[in-house]
Amino acid sequence: MSEELTAAIHLGDEDIPWVDLPDGSGLKLVYAKVKEGLWIVRNRFKPGFEVATHKHTGPVFGYTSTGAWKYKEYEYENRAGSFLYEPAGSVHTLIALPENTEDTDVWFQIYGANLNLDPDGSIESVVDAQLISDAYFALCEMQGLPRPNVVTD
Repeated sequence: MSEELTAAIHLGDEDIPWVDLPDGSGLKLVYAKVKEGLWIVRNRFKPGFEVATHKHTGPVFGYTSTGAWKYKEYEYENRAGSFLYEPAGSVHTLIALPENTEDTDVWFQIYGANLNLDPDGSIESVVDAQLISDAYFALCEMQGLPRPNVVTD
């Protein structure tokens, strides 16, 4: 096996830029392997920020670095240091706690897609590794950022 195929890949925090999303949140795409159906992102949410209700087609792992958030459908809160596992098929609505005094920074490892749902439960949109990488690179370009060395196919 060649060293190129077995070498570890290191990306420092400064190697992947934050992009500003129209809704006021921030996004870093770290990894997007379309063939594997895996994407890893860091999200930065303002206090009170709410993500559309969505369903996962695969499992999701989350780790909270700063701030706090919860799902409207559950009582527990994710705070700095929290780890969360979401099984495939889970449906929920993420909200950054309004009383936060700082942004909420969460790392998500997502397999499959997010199916964004309308109030009736119908699929409004689908976000997967391909869409998130296309959107992230387009936002980098629009915001005058160089194309980062995200791990991709």
